[in-house]
Amino acid sequence: MKTMKSKIQSQDKLKYALIGFLPIFLLFFVLRSSFSTAGDPRSATADSQRLNRTAPPLSCAKIPPSLAQTIVHYAATNETPQQTLKEIYVTARVLERRSPCNFLVFGLGRDSLMWSALNHGGRTVFLEEDEEWIAAVRRRAPSLESYHIVYTTKLHQGDALLQSSTVAAAPACAAIAGDMRSSRCPLALAGLPDAAVGTEWDVIMVDAPTGYFAGAPGRMGAIYTAGMMARRRKKAGETDVFVHDVDRPVEDKYSRTFLCEGYLRQQEGRLRHFTIPSSRRAQRDIATPFCPST
Repeated sequence: MKTMKSKIQSQDKLKYALIGFLPIFLLFFVLRSSFSTAGDPRSATADSQRLNRTAPPLSCAKIPPSLAQTIVHYAATNETPQQTLKEIYVTARVLERRSPCNFLVFGLGRDSLMWSALNHGGRTVFLEEDEEWIAAVRRRAPSLESYHIVYTTKLHQGDALLQSSTVAAAPACAAIAGDMRSSRCPLALAGLPDAAVGTEWDVIMVDAPTGYFAGAPGRMGAIYTAGMMARRRKKAGETDVFVHDVDRPVEDKYSRTFLCEGYLRQQEGRLRHFTIPSSRRAQRDIATPFCPST
């Protein structure tokens, strides 16, 4: 009884902490927009000119619908996110710096509205294995952009697939040309929707598919795909990639192998953050190595 009570109290604390976090982010968003020109000398001139005129009535700026929906959802639900507050902050800080951006999330979950709101003004896409769950979420949050994806792997194949898919064993797994869906790499996801392969992603989160029992799809293909999407990036800069549940063997081994320990920037709890540079190096004949030497 005491254990159940403490668990409920712990969930309540996380819920209230998250509810408090979202308004703080909203306040930051509004303040950042308000003061974005504060350091511009032209704004000082404009201010002095306005002082010589009658100030117009103040207008009330509305909260963007996506943010309003998110705040109401978390204030009115007993659901708590899959990640801890400390883990959430790791990604939130990156989104604070990079949003609005293209953000791809493997998994449609209880935290999806939050991720979409933290990338306000950008494009956030969710890839989900369960069609019934997609339909249920769409009824509650029709603003979320989500697509069904079919995984053909099983978690119990994780070790064998890792051995057969290393760059040394399968050079096709390191190829950055062509459509990933027709790759000969054993880990390639043939069922990726056009929306996923037709966009260059700035931030990618791997928190799905299911990976906690032998018959589950496992996250082998999702982690590999996240790494290859980053390497195929044409735009300048790096891709921030996050993998959750790295306390499990597949998430641990595959993230170290295909996202590379040399690109690991931070681990908080069960979440790892990698920054992966593009392998499409303009005007260079020497290709970027799959993983940096450590």
